[in-house]
Amino acid sequence: MKEGKVKFFNETKGFGFIKDAQDGKEYFVHVSGLVDEIREDDEVTYELQEGRKGLNAVNVKLA
Repeated sequence: MKEGKVKFFNETKGFGFIKDAQDGKEYFVHVSGLVDEIREDDEVTYELQEGRKGLNAVNVKLA
């Protein structure tokens, strides 16, 4: 599992971005990839999965 922080999440549109704690890269996250509800600045754990436009965060849980 990777660790990171929610940089941005729009509940209305159902997507956002997670910044990885180790390499600082940002990954797209869609509401369909969430296990727990998330908000900006939440610490989370997640896995990466190849999506249509690159790697997406999935199986996202609060840390």
